[in-house]
Amino acid sequence: MKTLKDRVIVITGASSGIGEAMAKVYAAQGAKVVLGARSVQKLQLLTGEIRAQGGQAAYCGVDVTQPEECRELIETAVREFGRLDVLICNAGISMRAIFDDVELDVLHRLMDVNFWGTVNCCKYALPYLQRTKGSIVGISSVAGLHGLPGRTGYSASKYAMTGFLETLRIENLKKGLHVMIACPGFTASNVRFSALTADGSQQGETPRDESKMMTAEQVARIVGRGIVRRKRLCLMEAEGRATHFVKKFAPGFLDRMFYLVMSREPDSPLK
Repeated sequence: MKTLKDRVIVITGASSGIGEAMAKVYAAQGAKVVLGARSVQKLQLLTGEIRAQGGQAAYCGVDVTQPEECRELIETAVREFGRLDVLICNAGISMRAIFDDVELDVLHRLMDVNFWGTVNCCKYALPYLQRTKGSIVGISSVAGLHGLPGRTGYSASKYAMTGFLETLRIENLKKGLHVMIACPGFTASNVRFSALTADGSQQGETPRDESKMMTAEQVARIVGRGIVRRKRLCLMEAEGRATHFVKKFAPGFLDRMFYLVMSREPDSPLK
């Protein structure tokens, strides 16, 4: 696969943020995109926008915590376009609270969406992707490379995603399946505005400066290049590459750096 042109790509969490950006960017490159999210109205508008610009798109309302809805998303792609080449597991939620304070239900919700949502979609996509020797992409995070204080459940869910996808890659070594784990740093998208706090309510605003973050469009383009090159791990910027490198040789130092950075956030939950 040298380009994304004519590839059938399923994207979860496609109604906003990185998912929306990927839908627009890949459709503009000639891919056939199938969009999944809970907000059907937003999916309808986005699909209409892509089609109006000459792209090919379909959509299916899906709550990724529900296996049968994930099955229908995959079947929509095959029914509309006859095949499946790429599954991008992007649907996710974040959180901001230390473990001392967080309610256990919040952690269960993080795992249900970020981890089980990935598992559910992969289960039904796998036979089609094995047939096309296609790609599974998990949108993880720097928090999936090293524990991020104040994001306990988020880090745990991304580590779980990584373990699952790495194992899936190994099981399919002789079947031609490509599996890539993509790790953006802090990205300017609305996932942080809806991040859960200790009691499960939404954060409502981000403590970080959006202007200093990667844009969702930048992330989409980097992920797209990673798919074409069939990379294993897609690190987005200096923060991710440094985390990956330093963890191998000085994990204790990395612990202290992560604590320092996160404790300096406005209204940090670290005391």
